[in-house]
Amino acid sequence: MSPIRLTDDELTTVFQAARPLRPPDRDAFLQHVADQLLACPEIGPGAVARACKVAQRAFFDPPNLEHGDYSKYR
Repeated sequence: MSPIRLTDDELTTVFQAARPLRPPDRDAFLQHVADQLLACPEIGPGAVARACKVAQRAFFDPPNLEHGDYSKYR
């Protein structure tokens, strides 16, 4: 696999998109983003954002807030 060149801002975008994921899922997320970027003819901020968005949909597992009372006022 050839290296992917990202600007500091693009790399920050990728790492910030990985933050809400569970730590065991982050490597797979980063690989998914890299695979998508390798398929792009041009890599720029828009392509990075789209790749992160698609990868987050695949790996983000939202917390279940159905159980318990999480109100800070009670």
